[in-house]
Amino acid sequence: MTEQVAFRLNGQSVSAPPEDGQSLLDLLRNTLQLKATRMGCGQGQCGACRVLLDGHAVAACETPLWAIEGKSVTTVEGLGSRDAPHALQTAFIEEQAMQCGFCTSGILMSAAALLQRQPRPSRLEIVQAIDGHLCRCGAHNRVVRAIEKAAARLAGP
Repeated sequence: MTEQVAFRLNGQSVSAPPEDGQSLLDLLRNTLQLKATRMGCGQGQCGACRVLLDGHAVAACETPLWAIEGKSVTTVEGLGSRDAPHALQTAFIEEQAMQCGFCTSGILMSAAALLQRQPRPSRLEIVQAIDGHLCRCGAHNRVVRAIEKAAARLAGP
């Protein structure tokens, strides 16, 4: 592995020294101190660590650092800000689409990937996009409503 891995993170050029066997999740949380991307199962099955890699939702816990070289990574910290939240973030708050919040950042990133490739998704497409997320809170109906609301806002008339 090279001495530095260079990529774009939330719109900014970044380079960081990788450690042997380090995943993207490890780099984000432990080296770069971006804590919103969660460590869930560590096996890419729960969805808590989803981020966007060149616009595609991926499990950061399974993404090796060589796979991000020269690419663009977006975490929930880069989705919106306090002053200008993304339509998904606003809709999730309005619909109370989270309870404990542990899985929310991963769900937001999967929803953002969906809305990038399909601005007017059907309910079935929304359900399929978040199907790989394990959430014990039982907020799935509110999550679907929030994604529908955000899609309508982003797509416009």
